[in-house]
Amino acid sequence: MTSAVPLARAPGSKIRVLIVDDSALVRQILTEILSADREIEVVGVASDAHVARERIKSLNPDVITLDVEMPKMDGVTFLRNLMRLRPMPVVMVSSLTEHGADVTLDALSLGAVDYLPKPKIDLAATLKDYGDLLVEKVKMAARARVRALDPQRPMPQVRPSHTADAVLPAGSPPKHLRTTDRIIAIGASTGGTEAIKEVLMGFPPDTPGVVVTQHIPKAFSGPFAKRMDQCCQMTVYEATDGQQILPGHVYIAPGDRHLLVIRDGARYVCRLDDGTPVNRHKPSVDVLFRSVAQNVGRNAIGLLLTGMGKDGARGMKEMRDAGSPTIAQDEATSVVWGMPGEAVAIGAAEKTLPLGEIASATIRLSESMDITKR
Repeated sequence: MTSAVPLARAPGSKIRVLIVDDSALVRQILTEILSADREIEVVGVASDAHVARERIKSLNPDVITLDVEMPKMDGVTFLRNLMRLRPMPVVMVSSLTEHGADVTLDALSLGAVDYLPKPKIDLAATLKDYGDLLVEKVKMAARARVRALDPQRPMPQVRPSHTADAVLPAGSPPKHLRTTDRIIAIGASTGGTEAIKEVLMGFPPDTPGVVVTQHIPKAFSGPFAKRMDQCCQMTVYEATDGQQILPGHVYIAPGDRHLLVIRDGARYVCRLDDGTPVNRHKPSVDVLFRSVAQNVGRNAIGLLLTGMGKDGARGMKEMRDAGSPTIAQDEATSVVWGMPGEAVAIGAAEKTLPLGEIASATIRLSESMDITKR
């Protein structure tokens, strides 16, 4: 893994943003939203990649918002050149379509910090929520750890915050099976698509069943699961309700449902829940981890990877209290050390490891777990 690129912005100064989009209307909307925040300054706009290249040289922005589809040079090609020659925080702006999802996942693999959908201009309320999300992502990107792209590498909404109680009540009696079946539960957010990929690629084909909650839109979760299936030794699905959790298989939460692990006789199965967002997310990592704590307990291992906010930290603490080994990604290798950092702060993480060591450590833990003695 390449080293992090240090942030040049002086403490207390405004976040300097360059907006790159071929739509004049979108440039205007993004400019108005970001300029309204006292901590952000829009220093320039660009209609295509060639203009953007000159604006970057002259304006030295801290963060770029980058359109996926542009004339002359598409956003992903421009991003690849940028992250190789002058790496900096980039937030991709894309359409919530299957094509937009594939292109955005390419961008995240090349080093983009985060993404958000194209703004909807027909509803004022929707635009207000969009503005809050845009500002939040730009501020987060300004603090993110950006890494230079290896030149040899091949091309590849804000809602009320609820706790997991809104979906799965706390304090339910444990229902742990006396079984040798084990489950690995993974949670992630910002930077998580690539972090999850690295962990899954390190798992052999006979790894215990893996359940994953990544903060991702519905349009992205299916394509993301397909990508993971193509690059991993395990078989990867977008989870469906009632699907049995089996060794050698990975189940990724759909982008519009909470994923829970429940008992069905002597089996563990996936349960999808359309309840309220938790910590402003659906799917929520806290919901997944709580269900694992209640239904799997010491038979499970919890992994919390890079991500903005606190979702998953409390659920990981419940897993640890239920006897599950838990691992948080360390700060140095996280794009944003929000979720794993909170887990460390509240004592939820039994271990803190660099991303590159998590897969092997998880396998060692799984192999050493003697369920009959725990």
